[in-house]
Amino acid sequence: MIRRVRPAEDAAAICHIYNHYITDTVVTFENDPLERETMQLRIERIAARFPYLVYEQDGMVLGYCYAATWRNRAAYDHTVETTIYLDSNWTGRGIGYELYQELVAELRSSDFHVAVASITLPNTQSVALHEKFGFRKVAHFTEVGNKFGK
Repeated sequence: MIRRVRPAEDAAAICHIYNHYITDTVVTFENDPLERETMQLRIERIAARFPYLVYEQDGMVLGYCYAATWRNRAAYDHTVETTIYLDSNWTGRGIGYELYQELVAELRSSDFHVAVASITLPNTQSVALHEKFGFRKVAHFTEVGNKFGK
């Protein structure tokens, strides 16, 4: 089931999913795992203005996605940056597609005009997912981040 996030209820599961990507991958450029309280505050701030969705199965959050501010200038008010993370044990099962389908539908029915995704490469699964929804590569930033010596 895909539903709106419930910050207090979902923060621990979302934190668990995201912390894997912090500690074990270069997908996110954060270095330090987050505490549940910090994640809950982030969720509340984002969900107050933007769609924030979770994929729940048998009472477990298996993934989440959201849209958020892309840049902090008035001219960008109709542009969002999208984010999606899945529990590492549940990738490749179509959950990401279902989540993104719902997010994109919500964005299209709102006053947002452009959605931007930033993908750390290589990440063939994320690139393929975004291409299915019509995203196209418009820029490639080389060596702008450094994590795990990469």
